[in-house]
Amino acid sequence: MKQNIKTLHFNDREIILVGTAHISKESMEEVDKTVRDTLPDCVAVELDEQRYESIKSPEAWKNLDIVKVLKEKRGFIMLANLVLGSFQRRMGADVGVKPGDEMRAALTVSEELGIPVAMVDRPIQTTLRRAWAKNSLWGKLKLLSALFAAAFEKEEISAEQIESLKSSNEMDSMMDELAGYLPTVKEVLIDERDRYLAAHIWNCKGKKVLAVLGAGHLPGVEKFLNGIASGEKNCDTADIEEVPAAGAGAKIAGWIFPVLLIALIAAGFFTGGVKTSFDMLISWVLWNGSLAALGTLLALGHPLAIITGFVGAPLGTLNPFLAVGLFTGLVQAWVRKPKVEDMEHLADDASSLKGLYKNRIGRVLLVFFLSSLGGSIGNFIAVPALIGSLLH
Repeated sequence: MKQNIKTLHFNDREIILVGTAHISKESMEEVDKTVRDTLPDCVAVELDEQRYESIKSPEAWKNLDIVKVLKEKRGFIMLANLVLGSFQRRMGADVGVKPGDEMRAALTVSEELGIPVAMVDRPIQTTLRRAWAKNSLWGKLKLLSALFAAAFEKEEISAEQIESLKSSNEMDSMMDELAGYLPTVKEVLIDERDRYLAAHIWNCKGKKVLAVLGAGHLPGVEKFLNGIASGEKNCDTADIEEVPAAGAGAKIAGWIFPVLLIALIAAGFFTGGVKTSFDMLISWVLWNGSLAALGTLLALGHPLAIITGFVGAPLGTLNPFLAVGLFTGLVQAWVRKPKVEDMEHLADDASSLKGLYKNRIGRVLLVFFLSSLGGSIGNFIAVPALIGSLLH
C-alpha cells in the first residue's frame, strides 16, 4: 500500500487515512479509487461547514457583505484567506487542477455511492484567528511577510513537485522548516488541527471510516487516533475551538500607548508650558495621521478615505476598541460600492497585486490594511520624537 494511505485497526473498527496533495490530479483519482475499492460506512473530509458550502456553492462570494466583514473585525482574516487561496489556485493552475478538487472528488463519489460524509476540520476562521491571536508582534510580522511573499511568488510548480508533497521525507522537511520559522503557526495550523481531525474522525459513525486529508496531517492524526484508542487521549477539543480571550496583560497593553502619549504631552506642558505640549500634540497627529493617510493613498483609496485616514488615525490610537482601518475601509466601501462582478472575480483577482487593486472589494481590504499599517508606523516614529522634544 502507498505510504500516503494508512489503514488502522482498532478492535472491530477500521480507519483508512488517505493523505493528499491539495492541488493534485493524482490525488483526485486516488481518492475516487480508494472510496470505490473500500466502500466505507462513512467518508470524512478535511473541510469545515463553510468550506463545504463554498465547494458545493461556488457562487457564494456574490453574497459577501464587505461592510459586515469590516465591522466584525474580520478584514485581516479575509485578506489572509484570499491570499492563501490565491496561492493554491496559482499552483493548481500550473497543473490544471483547482484547489480542493480532491475533496470534491471525495464528495462526488460518496454521493454517487450513497455513503454518508462528515466534515471533520475546524472552522477556518477559528484557525486563522487563533494563529493571529497566539502570535507575538514579531511573529505577526513574519506571518504577514510569509503570506504576501507566497501570494505573489511567480515561480511555476510542476506536477512532480506537487506529488512529492505526499512523501513523508519531503513533508517532514517542510514541517521542520515551518516549526523553525513560525512555531506558533505550525502549532495552530498543524498540531491543533491534527488533534481536532483525529477526534472528529474517531467520532464518525460506522465500523469502516475513510478520511481524506492533507498528507501533512497523516503522522499527527495517526498518532492521536492511536492515543484515543489506548485511552491516553480523549475526543474533547473544546480548548482549541475558540479564539483565546485577551488576557489582563493584553488588555492593559492596549491602553499603554494612549496613556504613554497623554503622559508625554502632559510632561511637555509641565516642563515647557502650553506651547510645548501643543507642539508635541501636533507632531504626533502629523506622524500618525499623515502615515495613515499615506497608507490609504498607496492603496489608491478615494480622497474621502484618505482624509478619513488622517482624521481617524488619532481617534483610533486613543481608543483601543477602534482602528483607523475600520474607518477608511467603511468610507472606501461607501464611496466605491462593490459590484456583483467584484464578488464574482474576487477569488481570481486576489492572485495578483494588480488584481486586488482592480477589484473594489480587494481595494477596500488594501485600504483597510495599509492605512492601519501606516498609522501604526506613525505611532512608532512619534513616540521617540516626543521623548526627544522633552529632552531638548
